[in-house]
Amino acid sequence: MVDNGNTYGERVSRLVGWGHWFAFFNIIAAMLIGTRYISQSPWPETLLGQFYLMISWVGHFGFLVFALYLLVLFPLTFIIPSRKLFRLVAVCFATLGLTILLVDTQAYQTINLHLTPVVWEVLFSDESSAITVDLQHLFIVLPLIFLLQLALSEWVWRKQRKLSHKHVGRPLAALFFVSFIASHLIYVWADAYFYNSITAQRANFPLSYPMTAKSFMERHGLLDRDEYLKRLEQSQDSTELVRYPLEKIEFNRRANSLNILVVSVNNLRADMLTEQTMPATYAFAQDNLNFTNHYSSSNDSFGIFGLFYGLPSSYASSIKTQGSKPIIIDTLLDKQYQFGLFSADNFDEPLYGETVFRGMNFNGIAFNDAKSADHQAIEAWSEWVKQQSKKPWFSYVELTTVDNFSSFNQGNKQRSTEEKLKSGYQKSVAQADTELNQLLQQVTELGLDSSTVIVITSNHATEFNETQTNSWGSNTNYSQYQLKVPMVIHWPGKLAAEYQHRTSHLDMSVTLMQDLLGVSSNPTDFSSGRNLFDERKRRWILAGDSRELALITTKDTTVIDKFGNYKLYDANYQRLKDENPTLPVLMQGLTELQRFYAKSN
Repeated sequence: MVDNGNTYGERVSRLVGWGHWFAFFNIIAAMLIGTRYISQSPWPETLLGQFYLMISWVGHFGFLVFALYLLVLFPLTFIIPSRKLFRLVAVCFATLGLTILLVDTQAYQTINLHLTPVVWEVLFSDESSAITVDLQHLFIVLPLIFLLQLALSEWVWRKQRKLSHKHVGRPLAALFFVSFIASHLIYVWADAYFYNSITAQRANFPLSYPMTAKSFMERHGLLDRDEYLKRLEQSQDSTELVRYPLEKIEFNRRANSLNILVVSVNNLRADMLTEQTMPATYAFAQDNLNFTNHYSSSNDSFGIFGLFYGLPSSYASSIKTQGSKPIIIDTLLDKQYQFGLFSADNFDEPLYGETVFRGMNFNGIAFNDAKSADHQAIEAWSEWVKQQSKKPWFSYVELTTVDNFSSFNQGNKQRSTEEKLKSGYQKSVAQADTELNQLLQQVTELGLDSSTVIVITSNHATEFNETQTNSWGSNTNYSQYQLKVPMVIHWPGKLAAEYQHRTSHLDMSVTLMQDLLGVSSNPTDFSSGRNLFDERKRRWILAGDSRELALITTKDTTVIDKFGNYKLYDANYQRLKDENPTLPVLMQGLTELQRFYAKSN
């Protein structure tokens, strides 16, 4: 189909002019839709941050729409010289682009992520999901956008000469160009000098990749590397502040001033708590509260972070920067509890001194080789508790025998390495049982049974390649072999019971706060967990580290990073490459990764 009465060159020239104005008005449309990103993002606190937001909004959408025009529609101008056919193609392309942008704004508002093939697949994989239904409703406006684009196409075609005579094209193009360049140059400076009000806006808009140039600036003397590294250390993780708790803690329940003793037998698997391997601790569990389906909140030492804070490990770095103590520790201090903190390695793990027990005095132990370190830690605890007045106390005892299980694997050289490791591990567990029995006997002899809540658990478990993925030890995956740990509680006044519902380290602080310290606040205000004694079925258990989050259901495990990328594993922790997690699980996981962060720049 060829238009009559015009040469090929004239038709192409007019279509190019029309295309520029059509692209301009679609830039305006994209900017208007893009205001949804601004409304769903924290408003910058500084004038420079606000200025950057405005020019990046203008520059980014101007560049994005015009780049798509140049890459797709401009070449078609020379291939499809028919004005009607070309304009129809342009209208269809613009309609599709604005519709996808509208869907992306909804995805950003709902899960704080922009569309990627993975996010798209997950969002539309479950047609029964309320979120999917809401997103599908957006496609209802597609015909309306198409009609508006048709009208715009015809109007621009008729008014093209008049628009050209106004001589506003070049100033508008200059505005978009200068805004785009200025926004990137400002971000280069902000990135080098840690100007958070600007760098926090990095992912506000889709397909946004702000420029950085620290190496270039250093080469040309614009940036001092030593000063930069010093600022990096000083501002580490300061970009994301945590609101912990979300609301002021309320106390409307009757408190019980019992002592609290928390014992962590590091690296202890839940399946070691048997009559054969740990007879003393097993007997103690049978006479008290035994949670047999309990998960640590991490596969490394940060399980202790979850135990006390009730938050996923992803919050640990920000909590450390802020210097916030666990809510339960602050509450105990307010209630004038005495603190005794004992460790068989004098709290060699920085997590304790820098975060969990920050600013508190450790009960240091001068170890000797005559007895095991755990034995000496228990003796030191026993001496400390004898000196306490009538005020209630909180004590934490860390036992490390099982951490050092490799020293127990001496013996038959005919055995394989795996057999030696397992044998050494079981021997170390048996030794830990003996030491735990010593501690429990001290509690009985001192008459503390009726006045002390005793919690026996572990920071994480250890794997001996049960998943057949060459995984040994800990901190390599989120299988039950690295996460399931004992949780045994002696609670004066509560009858012995075995609980088989799934529980988590994130639940312990909630339980003590509610049932012991009189807190009436909703647990969601200060924790990602819930009361240990709440036997309602839970959809998932949370675990993770600083980089990712694992949501463990009865059927599978979904591992999500902070960018929304995920991997799915079955109940035996084998990768499921052709399946997607359910959208509610993904949504809830991403929510927990962000729920406690302060919404401000």
